[in-house]
Amino acid sequence: MNVDLIFKIASIGILTAVLHMVLDKAGKEEFAFITTLLGVVLVLGIVLKYISQLFSDIKALFQLY
Repeated sequence: MNVDLIFKIASIGILTAVLHMVLDKAGKEEFAFITTLLGVVLVLGIVLKYISQLFSDIKALFQLY
C-alpha cells in the first residue's frame, strides 16, 4: 500500500469535516450533509480498486476459481 493513498484519504476527510462544520454553522445543514456524503463517496471510489484487488488476491490464494 502506498503512503500517498493514506494522505489523500486523510486530506479528503479533513477537508470534508471542515466544510461540514462551516456549512453547519452557517445554517446550511442540507449542504453540509451533501458535502459529507460526497466525501464518503469520493473516498469509496478511491479505495474500491484496492478492495477489488484484495478479493482477487484472496481468490488466487485459496484457488477458488
